[in-house]
Amino acid sequence: MQVVLRQSIPGLGKPGELVNVKPGYARNYLFPRQMAVRVTPGLLKERQMRLEQEAARKLAEKQRAEGYKTALETIGRFVIRQKVGENDLLFGQVTSSDIAEVVLATSGLDIDRRNISLPEEINKTGVYPVQVKLHPEVTATLRIQVTPA
Repeated sequence: MQVVLRQSIPGLGKPGELVNVKPGYARNYLFPRQMAVRVTPGLLKERQMRLEQEAARKLAEKQRAEGYKTALETIGRFVIRQKVGENDLLFGQVTSSDIAEVVLATSGLDIDRRNISLPEEINKTGVYPVQVKLHPEVTATLRIQVTPA
């Protein structure tokens, strides 16, 4: 018997999913606890519309991330000024929070620092490539230039 779940059930599925269950399980457990409803043509049509809307939303989100990637890579280099000691060593190091602040100040795009992956510790002056995950399928490569303040 096919039912649509109203709430998450471990081992069975998430809300809105269409699952096959035994008639006794549906009749004696799921329906009395209002965890699932019977499948009707109207319910299937509504579910299909919801899935299409979700797919369109995900596509728009990916396109927005592609636009951000283009904007960030067009800028080229992001300059971070830090205090420098001997042998071009920094006092401290450049963190993902520093990079997120510079990107926000330069481009106006707010990037979560947790989505920035540093290839190594940035504790010297120079140019470093940094990966920024804008979307699960879209990653931008930024060039960070660390200069003396």
